[in-house]
Amino acid sequence: MPAIICLLRGVNVGGHGKIGMDSLRDICSSLKLRSPQTYIQSGNVVFATSEKDLARLARRIEGCIEKAHGFRPSVMLRTAGEMRDIIARNPFASRKNIDPGKLVVSFLAEAPSTEDAKRLANIKVGPEELRVSGRELYIYFPDGQGRSKLPAALDRAAKIPATARNWNTVSKLLAMAEALESN
Repeated sequence: MPAIICLLRGVNVGGHGKIGMDSLRDICSSLKLRSPQTYIQSGNVVFATSEKDLARLARRIEGCIEKAHGFRPSVMLRTAGEMRDIIARNPFASRKNIDPGKLVVSFLAEAPSTEDAKRLANIKVGPEELRVSGRELYIYFPDGQGRSKLPAALDRAAKIPATARNWNTVSKLLAMAEALESN
């Protein structure tokens, strides 16, 4: 059965959108998603499902969270195969001295239009490097994300729901999905 990686936007950040990982696993189980496993507290869950319509599944997860917790986070879903492709497309892979803790993938709910992708790629607010590829943005924050103005500029420009994870988390989520698929 295929493994799916579920990424929630804005969960457990700055005291807003609080949801316990036990509750998130329970929600997934209530939707008949198999073997849900969470990773860290930022709204990452990996599960197995035979559901083919991932957009519909994302809406169902959003609705269940809203019913249980009173807020509706955006949910981005990727298959294990898509996550492997995301890792393979890393435009910074051949560069030396890239700190994986400072490399971020921003997962978009949908691919930006060609015009939007150009506009996003041309945002310059600091030393960050941004590459647009399909439904993902690859961003390198050489000075870290803490004081960067880029995330706010992207939110204003993108108009597409998105959630970001650092490279270490992306890699760990794929490893979890692959382990689930091998069972």
